[in-house]
Amino acid sequence: MALTQRDTQHHTYGEYLTWSDDHREELIDGVAYVREPPAPSRPHQELVGGLYYEVRGALEGKPCHAYVAPFDVRLPKSDEADEKIDTVVQPDVLIVCDRHKLDQRGMRGAPDWLAEVLSPSTASHDQIIKLPVYERAGVPEVWLIHPTDRTLTIYRLEDGPLRTPKHPGAQRPNTTDRRAQCQHRLGPTAIATGVKR
Repeated sequence: MALTQRDTQHHTYGEYLTWSDDHREELIDGVAYVREPPAPSRPHQELVGGLYYEVRGALEGKPCHAYVAPFDVRLPKSDEADEKIDTVVQPDVLIVCDRHKLDQRGMRGAPDWLAEVLSPSTASHDQIIKLPVYERAGVPEVWLIHPTDRTLTIYRLEDGPLRTPKHPGAQRPNTTDRRAQCQHRLGPTAIATGVKR
C-alpha cells in the first residue's frame, strides 16, 4: 500500500470531508497523503485485528475505548474550528479515555495510546512524518510494530519528546503499564505471532 501526496496544495479537514472514499487519506500539516491500492497485507491485517482484540479485552469494564482504522483522529494545533484543522490521521489501533473527545466523525485531540503496524511501503512515513505529529499532539504512548523485523518499539512522552524508555529490553517488553486516567495492562498475546518478545 503506497503513500503518495495528493497534490502540492494546503488542505484542511473541511476539504477532506468532501473527498471520495476510494482511498484512505490522511492530512499532515495540510499535506494530503493518499493510501493507494493494494490493500494492506493479510499479515498486517491479522496483526491489527489481533492487537485490537487484545486491547479491547483489556479495557472491558473500564471508561476507555479502543478503535481501529479507519477512524479519523483530528489533531488541532490550537482552538481552530474542525473545518480548519490541517492534520487528520488514522492510526491502526488507538485508545480514547476522554469521551468528550469523541464525536460522530471520530475524535478531536490526542488519543491516550496508539499503535501503528508498519509495512514496507509506509514504515518511513509512520516513523519520520507521523511520529513527530503524535509527539506535538501530546500522545502519551505510541507503539510502532515492525512485523518484518519482528520487533515492537514503544515511544513514551516523558518530560519532553517521545522517546523509547532507557531501561534494558525496551524494544521487546512483555507488558506495558499506562498511567493515563484509565489503568489497564496489555500483554504480548496479540502480537506474539508477529513480534519477538
